[in-house]
Amino acid sequence: MTKLVTDSIKMVDLESQYLKIKVEIDRAIQNVIDTTSFIKGSDVRQFETELEEYLGRGVSVIGCANGTDALQIALMALDLQPGDEVITTNFSFIATVETIELLKLKPVLVDIEPDTFNIDVEALLKVLSPRTKAIIPVHLFGQCANMESIKAVAESKQIKVIEDTAQALGASYTLDDGTRLSAGTIGQIGTTSFFPSKNLGAFGDGGALLTRDPDLANRIREITNHGSNVKYYHERLGVNSRLDTLQAAILRVKLRYLDQYHQARNFAASYYDKALKENKRLIIPQRTNKSTHIFHQYTLKLIDMDREQFRSYLSSKGIPSMVYYPVPMHLQKAFSYLGYQHGDFPVTEKICNQVVSIPMHTELDENQLRYITDVINDYTN
Repeated sequence: MTKLVTDSIKMVDLESQYLKIKVEIDRAIQNVIDTTSFIKGSDVRQFETELEEYLGRGVSVIGCANGTDALQIALMALDLQPGDEVITTNFSFIATVETIELLKLKPVLVDIEPDTFNIDVEALLKVLSPRTKAIIPVHLFGQCANMESIKAVAESKQIKVIEDTAQALGASYTLDDGTRLSAGTIGQIGTTSFFPSKNLGAFGDGGALLTRDPDLANRIREITNHGSNVKYYHERLGVNSRLDTLQAAILRVKLRYLDQYHQARNFAASYYDKALKENKRLIIPQRTNKSTHIFHQYTLKLIDMDREQFRSYLSSKGIPSMVYYPVPMHLQKAFSYLGYQHGDFPVTEKICNQVVSIPMHTELDENQLRYITDVINDYTN
């Protein structure tokens, strides 16, 4: 029994997820092949429309080639100038900071909250300057950053907000007045990724931008298409970044199941919580009362443990794990020119040495969850 359980445990089980909807996915793919509408086929606009309906009234969705392109296009759409400062978190995937630098803007990093891993608003306040033109909060691991406070700061200083929603599409955030908004629709622009392992994942690369501003939506759509609305007439400099029709067709099918996927992830997270919450050598993920959590990752903090020994033990028992992220942005060689030093971001540096993510996906069953948590508790207790 144990061997059968361990043989099937994966960090992300895309094969099993696919097999459950194989007939629908295969039909969608075949339809694109039959129509040969590989670029800008009808599935692209249909997917955008269906995602708009999912996210709420007044939201425009513009597909693009990937999540990194989405971040770059968002920055381009705000007409920022070289040297303008963009504040973002020090604890994320490199794409968030990479796109800032590629456009010759100046990334300004800030520390994170020790419990949610999201950007620390108090730290953000300390680095505001007259050159601050945008803030990019990352909704890490599936839970929204403190958008109420970030939005208030931004509005008071006429600063734009780009939400990096690559890990939290489908989460929602409740404002103090009770208004509930989808992640990615609170700031001026939201960006997301449809990388296969994301909660809404394609079978290849894909991304999208989200906005409630019709003028921004038109500008973004132009930028994704070489700065053009009418073929061979170009209003601005743009890029070639399209959501592939095959990927859009796949995403249309998977969008119908997205809420079910979130329920499955939350079932797994709740099981982990209950089984691990009394473990004195672990800290389970913290939820805020402002945001739902869709658990793109389930990330533990280890207390007084050798992380690599712990991961090796899990691996020996057939349980995969990952570290998101082992090196903070300010200590990456690529960003050494920014001049940050060890100790400048104490929370991020500590978290990078503590965190470990355990299997989290839509196909985890109770036998697998029981086995994973039993193994972890056997090692740590």
